[in-house]
Amino acid sequence: MKLTIENDDNIIIMNIKEANVGTDIAPELKSKVLIEAQPNIKALIINLESVETMDSSGLGALLLANRQLRDYSIPVCIVKAQQFVKNLFTMTKIDTLFLFFDSPEDAIQYIKNNERLN
Repeated sequence: MKLTIENDDNIIIMNIKEANVGTDIAPELKSKVLIEAQPNIKALIINLESVETMDSSGLGALLLANRQLRDYSIPVCIVKAQQFVKNLFTMTKIDTLFLFFDSPEDAIQYIKNNERLN
């Protein structure tokens, strides 16, 4: 699986560099999510810019991130989702579990602004 992970002041940015997130890469993605989605981070940003299609196993990996972090009120942000992927989130009614942004920078700014309010 092609994936890069960045840490910007405890904001984890996962850049998925695959056109299709399906059963072939979902197990590896889930293991990366389990490693990165820890209670000491401020947020998890998942960049889907390269992802053209996704199936239920790919969605399962993203839902795992939500499950890992929701009890700690740590946001999971989806950035640069293409229309097919956005539609998939809406059709499966899981779009309310994530925050959506046009860029990683927008997500980071949102996180930093809300961090100051807490």
